[in-house]
Amino acid sequence: MSEVIKEMLNKLKEGSISVEEAYRTLASYDHLGYATLDIQRERRKGFPEIIFGEGKSREHLLGIFERLMRFHKKVVATRVDQEKASYLTANLKERYPTEHFEYRNDCNIFYWISHDYVEIKKPGYIAVVSAGTSDFSVAEEAAVTAELLGCEVKRIYDVGVAGIHRLLDKIEMIERSRVVIVVAGMEGALASVVGGLVSKPVIAVPTSVGYGANFRGLSALLTMLNSCASGVSVVNIDNGFGAGYYAATIMAVIEQAIAEAKALGREEK
Repeated sequence: MSEVIKEMLNKLKEGSISVEEAYRTLASYDHLGYATLDIQRERRKGFPEIIFGEGKSREHLLGIFERLMRFHKKVVATRVDQEKASYLTANLKERYPTEHFEYRNDCNIFYWISHDYVEIKKPGYIAVVSAGTSDFSVAEEAAVTAELLGCEVKRIYDVGVAGIHRLLDKIEMIERSRVVIVVAGMEGALASVVGGLVSKPVIAVPTSVGYGANFRGLSALLTMLNSCASGVSVVNIDNGFGAGYYAATIMAVIEQAIAEAKALGREEK
């Protein structure tokens, strides 16, 4: 960070950047009164702060989204319902008519990517595996989150253990992935089955799909936490976003390791 500060101060001294540009780079947070935005998160973690839309007023959501656009070339909000999405679209399109805003109503994600942003996908892909069609929205939240964080995703949906031959037909594709996300409700057994078949890290997502004794996802959560398969980690009930983010973090570590290995190989030569 000290090198960044020195570089920005030199550019400011030379007049090659404005005070506003220097502020956007160096400020540690931005205060809106009702929200304090962590604008250095991308520099620390590789990904910018992502907005959790549920529970926020549409006015606050708009204010946060628009302010983050000043500091990043990509802004994402999760758990945004249709009414809030329509409000965001109408107001943001009026203020930024040349920009494109996207809403995925199948997983309630609203996002903006600057027209001059160039995405470089991380090598390899994430496999998102779901047990049933009823798990679709949570699986898509995981998949779209990972895609927006620069990862390629392959979807393998509706392959639950009630018809396990469907899963076995896709097992080679799943094994070739670098990270696997398994989304399942009911008893949540799919994560253990996949964990026992593949060599890659498995991120299990229990969903609230199921009959009464499912306890709104608690039975699936406990099954996944008690998995006898090694290498299975578990996020909270219906937390597709958390799984997608975690998988993207693993992909970023792999990408960094590949880059370091290539650099070391060049140095040895």
